[in-house]
Amino acid sequence: MATKKEIRSDNTYIISTDDTDNPKLGAKILSDGRESLFLDYYLGYKMVYNEDKDREVAKKERKREALKLYLWQAPRTPLERQQNKETLQLAKKIRHEREQELKEGKLGYRLKAKEINFFDFIQTYYDEYTKGDKRMIKAAQKRFTDFITLEYPLYKNNISPEKITPDMMEHFVEYLQSISKGEGALTHWKRWKKIIKAAVKKDVLRKNPCEDIVCKADEEALKKDILSIEEMQQLINTTYQGQNPETRRAFIFTLYTGIRFCDIKDLKFSNVDYSNKVLTFNQKKTQGHSSKSYVSIPLNDGLLSLIGTASTDNPEEKIFKLPSQEMCLKALRHWTAKAGITKHITWHCGRHSFAVNILNNGANIKTVASLLGHSSIQHTEKYTRAVDSLKQAAINSLPELKI
Repeated sequence: MATKKEIRSDNTYIISTDDTDNPKLGAKILSDGRESLFLDYYLGYKMVYNEDKDREVAKKERKREALKLYLWQAPRTPLERQQNKETLQLAKKIRHEREQELKEGKLGYRLKAKEINFFDFIQTYYDEYTKGDKRMIKAAQKRFTDFITLEYPLYKNNISPEKITPDMMEHFVEYLQSISKGEGALTHWKRWKKIIKAAVKKDVLRKNPCEDIVCKADEEALKKDILSIEEMQQLINTTYQGQNPETRRAFIFTLYTGIRFCDIKDLKFSNVDYSNKVLTFNQKKTQGHSSKSYVSIPLNDGLLSLIGTASTDNPEEKIFKLPSQEMCLKALRHWTAKAGITKHITWHCGRHSFAVNILNNGANIKTVASLLGHSSIQHTEKYTRAVDSLKQAAINSLPELKI
């Protein structure tokens, strides 16, 4: 019997300890002091219509077989314990035989995982995804769709899981590297591997086709453009008719605090300690994954004036009433163009600009790591390299020395 029973709401528990078992051996606790053994089969996925989502979604197809074998729930005598041992051995033997029959198709049904359109699985995974990098999951999904359309046009509308091979994944990495700059390819590859890992976990894929496939990128190099202090002031001095004051305030706040967009859009007045001039919040990117996900940022009078005060008595009121991330990005690009800044500036560039500028002005790397909410200085070191390159550029800007 299982050493630890995790009893489910239907009074059953799974005896099989190997996640790859199919069928899995389980038991249902009966009211007469016995446990009835059964086999749970996983038969792949089928597409069913979901009224709430008004479209077809992937649903697991299962079957349960009662073995008509019973265990004593709490054996009291040596005879009962021996009966349990022999019955369990028989059940495990039957389970193994059924697994072989299932693989050979002798049971009258076969695994249907290959019948699913993998695009449908990806969409379902995205719809149910709740973490802070959901936008990047969507981007990885689009990269894969574009890749298949370009390189495997026969599969552009329907691709079965069996077609997702290591060779295809190697080709996909090459495609990502050919269309991406800086860390872009690696960023999308990491999200794609999360999708693949979920597909393996849900038995949509038998094996992980991404294993041992490497997408190389210099993660320590800072690839995004940054704004110098002079360019920051140039941007702040630029206003125009129809400018959204909320996006303006929020981006300036990012330039002076380094806060990510996903965090700044959800900042509330309850995060501000006005008496001690401190802003404290939980980073969405690391929430639940790091003991250092909370960040405290000292506030000066200028930052406090940007924050202002709540317009209501509700402390949960958001500090910045921002539109969608796409609209914020459009507003930022229009603003930088009006300011005469030709660099490719995104919201995340504000975070990079903050880090590089305070390092350039003498802040030590541990302080910067703490302000950015990094769990170690390893993630912060790429900014020191950017500072070194700025210093080199400053030296190179001098007239050529001829002796």
